Amino acid sequence: MQEASAMKTLTLLGIETSCDETAAAVVRLDEDGRADVLCSVVASQVAAHAPYGGVVPEIAARAHVEIIDGVIRQAMDEAGLGFDALSGVAATAGPGLVGGVMVGLSAGKAIALARGIPLIAVNHLEGHAVSARLDAEVAYPFLLLLVSGGHCQLLSVAGVGACERLGSTIDDAAGEAFDKIAKTLGLPYPGGPALEQLAMGGDAQRYPLPRALLGREGCDFSFSGLKTAAARIADTLATGAEKRDLAASVQGAIARQLSERTAHAMGVYAAQHKGDRRFVVAGGVAANAAVRAALQHEALARGFSFHAPSLKYCTDNAAMIALAGAERLVLGLTSGMDAAARPRWPLDEAAAIANPVGTYGRKGAKA
Repeated sequence: MQEASAMKTLTLLGIETSCDETAAAVVRLDEDGRADVLCSVVASQVAAHAPYGGVVPEIAARAHVEIIDGVIRQAMDEAGLGFDALSGVAATAGPGLVGGVMVGLSAGKAIALARGIPLIAVNHLEGHAVSARLDAEVAYPFLLLLVSGGHCQLLSVAGVGACERLGSTIDDAAGEAFDKIAKTLGLPYPGGPALEQLAMGGDAQRYPLPRALLGREGCDFSFSGLKTAAARIADTLATGAEKRDLAASVQGAIARQLSERTAHAMGVYAAQHKGDRRFVVAGGVAANAAVRAALQHEALARGFSFHAPSLKYCTDNAAMIALAGAERLVLGLTSGMDAAARPRWPLDEAAAIANPVGTYGRKGAKA
């Protein structure tokens, strides 16, 4: 980032509509690079999608259109600011459900154009990457595990616009595995939190599950085998106790793979960054207590400091988008009115082109 002495205080409106949350936030970045979240408004669509057991893109896009203006107005009112107090507006431009992304990005463009302020089109994943910096001082560089319903990857983060991919999922994301296994257990949407609740008090050793990529070099993940094995076991269960034990076994297996593969990345990162040993986990799955505990144990065992966003900033929110936008604005990285909504947008585009993780004929994870 730009040297703090050359910075001035910036106030950014952030807009996030990449999936099933319509969110707006106002974040102030001071001269020393510290963030102050003036407000964060998130309107969830869980009730609209619950009957379908997952997010329906068309329903999500329509809901964003209907409430985006009200959510932005609420955010500005809660911040106690007028639009003339904004230094810029940051909006998610991808990756995500493109219909929803278009809604938020269009709203951001309209405000920027009407007010004559900069527009910053933000990568949703970059928002997650900076989310731990919303309420704590986490200096660059750091090793990041970004783990959510659509993404599972390890990155070396030197700052906004400077992320190097170390590993990614070769099939399903961890959050996707949580959600789909929860569905086979008959749990309500959203599945991940429901499975975590069911797992409480369960025996995590009762059902042996595959340990994908165990002992393999590199930092990639794989959860499809675990998902299939758990689904087959779920079909044989009859009692609540059995389901509780399977939920605990699944949660334990996912936490174990995340920590094992992260351990590989820590070795790679430590060799490249002498003296800098900061580890950050972000994304919706970072809210899972068992996952946090396993990763924190691994980090401390390997001499890394452990950082994670507050639970309210793990899931999709606009405060992280506003902060990413503010840090980009410090560097003069703004966007034109021709900024496009992107359903796919890897943080490390060079690595994605040179070494795509999806097999031929598949788009793979959103990253």
